[in-house]
Amino acid sequence: MPRMTFIDPNGTRHDVDAPEGLSVLEIAHQNKIGLEGACEGSLACSTCHVVIDPEWFDRLEEPSEDEEDMLDLAFGLTKTSRLGCQILMSAKLDGLVVRLPEGTRNALDD
Repeated sequence: MPRMTFIDPNGTRHDVDAPEGLSVLEIAHQNKIGLEGACEGSLACSTCHVVIDPEWFDRLEEPSEDEEDMLDLAFGLTKTSRLGCQILMSAKLDGLVVRLPEGTRNALDD
């Protein structure tokens, strides 16, 4: 089974099993990682914003236009930011490393 690593804002690493076909958001929730996902993965918020480790970023599928629009609302946006609900685990992503931002911005609350 693939594995991945979440790094929380204080630098603590969480190495977890990452079943193929699940999103990074779903994997975070299964492992009680503090990744919100207010819209439950429906691409209607940016609360599952993660920062992809640069060595992994180019291995991901390109973000959709809708994802890019939601990322514009994300707190702490970086060049390697993505939405966790849009990244599906596969064998080629075994070892993926993502960082959780220091905060989130929920456009649904605005």
